[in-house]
Amino acid sequence: MQNKDSIKNTIFIGIGLCLVCAAIISIIAVGLKEKQKNNAILDQQKKIVAAADLESFYGSVNNAFTSIEEKIIDIEAGLITNQSSEKYDLSKELRDPNRFIELSSAEDIATIKKREKFSKVFLEYRESQLNTVILPVRGYGLWGILYGYLAISNDLNTIVGLEFYDHKETPGLGAEVDNPKWKALWRGKRIYDENGKILIKVIKGKVDNSMDMSSYEVDGLSGATLTSKGVSNLLAYWLGENGFKPFLDNLKKEKING
Repeated sequence: MQNKDSIKNTIFIGIGLCLVCAAIISIIAVGLKEKQKNNAILDQQKKIVAAADLESFYGSVNNAFTSIEEKIIDIEAGLITNQSSEKYDLSKELRDPNRFIELSSAEDIATIKKREKFSKVFLEYRESQLNTVILPVRGYGLWGILYGYLAISNDLNTIVGLEFYDHKETPGLGAEVDNPKWKALWRGKRIYDENGKILIKVIKGKVDNSMDMSSYEVDGLSGATLTSKGVSNLLAYWLGENGFKPFLDNLKKEKING
């Protein structure tokens, strides 16, 4: 009879336990990964709905999101493609040299280094009429890239809201981009002047509402100059010619239908 306390038996039992534990951990990890992925998608949906201020109208995030059409656009051409939005993944786009362009220092005012050739956009319709356009935006703040969504009304020049879903900004300072009071300041702000020049920006200090430029300005974040500048820069990039301006221009010209 084999000695249960032998070194061979002890090693065999130890290896067996390790394999069982490893299998259990792998199963849990796979389950959690899928759950985390779903939670991330749900969180982004919430941010999209929040940016466009749709929950109060539709009653819930789920109802609101069913009113939104997801489209993949060719950023340079500003046109909707026939690509499926279901499999679109920004991180994969930015790993494929055929799917992104490198930005020069002069172009890269948002400090993102490269820009995808194709982007997912979100269009909300009411009674078959375009009501809100929600665009993904990103740019460097103080410690890293801020990722968010900018919602624009159907005049394509008035901001409905701005929401960030991922950033590394300092709590109490740059992270105040998540403060509801600051986010509320964006509603109704204008983007372009009559000549199409981008004027929207975060200023230093408080906006003087008696001044003509106040409709293009948002209060700066106290103690977070670089984050404030980063938000201004990312909007200037994504609303410009190298960003979504060609798409917005085509919408204005009614070249694009839902």
